[in-house]
Amino acid sequence: MNSLSYDEDDIILISAIEHYSYCPRQCGLIHLEQVYEENVFTLQGNALHERADEALTTLEEGKRVERALPLWSDRHGLLGKADVVEFYPDGRVWPVEYKRGAKRQRRHDDLQLCAQALCLEEMLGVPVPRGTIFYHASRASREVEITGELSGETLRVVEAIRAMLRASNLPPPPNDARCAGCSLRDACRPEMICAATADEEEIFGE
Repeated sequence: MNSLSYDEDDIILISAIEHYSYCPRQCGLIHLEQVYEENVFTLQGNALHERADEALTTLEEGKRVERALPLWSDRHGLLGKADVVEFYPDGRVWPVEYKRGAKRQRRHDDLQLCAQALCLEEMLGVPVPRGTIFYHASRASREVEITGELSGETLRVVEAIRAMLRASNLPPPPNDARCAGCSLRDACRPEMICAATADEEEIFGE
């Protein structure tokens, strides 16, 4: 048996994987500092997830569809919920993650979906080699292959989040294009912090 035991404080929420891979500071503000603020993008995302967040089992086109399915992994110390998991008659298990924006390649979306697949594999004892990300704005979907490379990257992100939380270490702000639409911009203050850091480096010659 290769499962591992994690203390409650070491359990990582699957949602934190997307946050960290997009911006480590955003992840720290949400999961370390317990800061969360709404903007138009998060409100749209919340509205999109309303249906998927209602636990429901349906039969659609010959497959069983589970919405808001709880997920966990004792081996990797993960906890979360899948928007949708499709169960096919041939035994295939297929997670589907819903996103607000238009279809595009975003690695942090892939990592979140991969974490869901890892949980399903452990919970059900079956391989989950693929999943889908559905983009609401373009009404289009993108299939993601759960490769060994993607799984390894996902688990490295999980360990980075765990190390950040254990150390209570809030990462510095990136102060780049990611900040423009971030709902946590006011709490993060990227320009102010980066300017202060630059001043300190000039004074102390670092």
